[in-house]
Formats: sequence, structure tokens, C-alpha cells
Amino acid sequence: MVKGGIKYVFVHVSSALSKSGLPDLDYALNPYVGCYHKCRYCYARSYCRYEEPRTRWGDVIYVKGNVVNLLRSEVRRLRVGAVGVSTVTDPYQPIDALTGITRRCIDLLLKSGFRVVIQTKSPLVLRDLDILKLRPDLVEVGFTVTTLDEHLMKGVEVRAPPPSARVNALRRIAETGLRTWIFLGPIIPGLNDDLRGIKEIIDVAQETNSTLYYDWLRFRDGLEVFFRSVGLDPIHYVRRGSYSEWRRVVEEGITRICKDKGVVCKPAFTS
Repeated sequence: MVKGGIKYVFVHVSSALSKSGLPDLDYALNPYVGCYHKCRYCYARSYCRYEEPRTRWGDVIYVKGNVVNLLRSEVRRLRVGAVGVSTVTDPYQPIDALTGITRRCIDLLLKSGFRVVIQTKSPLVLRDLDILKLRPDLVEVGFTVTTLDEHLMKGVEVRAPPPSARVNALRRIAETGLRTWIFLGPIIPGLNDDLRGIKEIIDVAQETNSTLYYDWLRFRDGLEVFFRSVGLDPIHYVRRGSYSEWRRVVEEGITRICKDKGVVCKPAFTS
């Protein structure tokens, strides 16, 4: 199926939940392979075993057509734990407005006592607020916000919803009392590392009582085109001396602003 220039392929997979290597998550659930948002810094493609969505990232999406039925079986036999939805691609990309796969999966997980940790860039998550509010003890919702500047990342987060839409959705979810957080990442040298812009995001975290997690751009093979597109030199980026100093200065600034505003902020990954 081709919709809006994007090719969608319905595939059958052998499992719904996979073991997560992320901290505080036992499982990962990714209903889709490939991501409509087509963020140019995304290194998730490096973990994609399907060639077509990997090589045509953002333009080819695989839909796991049998994932709900698989999950229905798995929640009966697997140990109850925390599930990241999703850890590789956005669970609320536009195709989910048609398939409803993410909603059905979350509903199954919550009814089976699994904790659901959602990360998205899409206000489509608001569609499912009715079922999320039923289990506030088992739900947390995080939004990736790289900048509040509507123009700064244009052409980088190619099809992602604008920052204002993400923040408005975050506010609505926070108003319900659900636990919320902001993922500030990736922080990119010379692009979105200005502390004045970062402070604006921390202000939103303060307003919504959200934890702030921050992370850095991770260089992977295949990202050279991205670096060139934003005028960055990948060799300069990986040169340890200058990069380490840059990261230290930015991290100290984030920590200072969070402390001043009473916002809990943590590095997303400690390693």
C-alpha cells in the first residue's frame, strides 16, 4: 500500500515483545519497522534487520500485522514487567491512526498488569488518553523535544510533528496526573546546544512537572550525509578533546538550569 508517497508493507513477525537493553525496561514493543518522521539524525536504522526500510528510512514502513494476536498470547505466559512503546520507531506515526495497533497493544498490556512507558513525537497519543487514564499507576508518557524553535530542525526532523504540537499534547497529558517526561535529545553540537533554547525546554518540564532526560548525538556509520546537511564536520565531532569539553560545558549548563528551576533532570543513559 502506498499512502502519501510512503510505502507500507504488512508483514508477519514471530514475536511481539523483545528483551530490552534499556535501563528500567524489561521489554520493547515496536509495532512498526521504519519511521515516518524520517529524522535525519536517527540511528535506529542501524538496528533494522529489514533491508528496504533500513535503506529507505522514512519512505518505507513495515506494519507488523499480527503483532496484536502475538501479544495476546505473550502477556499470558511472560513475566509481568515494564514495556517500552516504542524503543526504535515512533508508535504513533500517522499509519497508526488507521490501524490502531498501538492502542490495542497498550490496552492488552495494561489489562495484563504490565507497566507501559511511551515515547513519541506525536500528539496522536492523545487519542488513547481514555485508556491511559484508567491505569495511572502503570503509565508514563514521554515526548522527544529537540528544540522549541519551529524552524531550527526543519529539514532535519523531516516529517515529525512541530515542537508546539508535542508540547501542547504533553500539557494535556500532564493535566490528567499521568507521569510525564521530556527526552531532550539528541543534543547536536552547533545546532540545538544553545543553553537559551535548552532553558525553554526545561521551562516546559517545570510547568508540566516532567522529568527531563537528556542525551547526545551518537555517531553511527551512515550519518555522514546528515552531518554535511547541517554543516558539521564528522571528524571534528568525534575528535575526543573538543567533543568532551563541549559536552562537559553543555551538561553543566543543563544541570545548573534544572537545579535553579527545581526540575529533575538525568542523563538518559549513564554509560
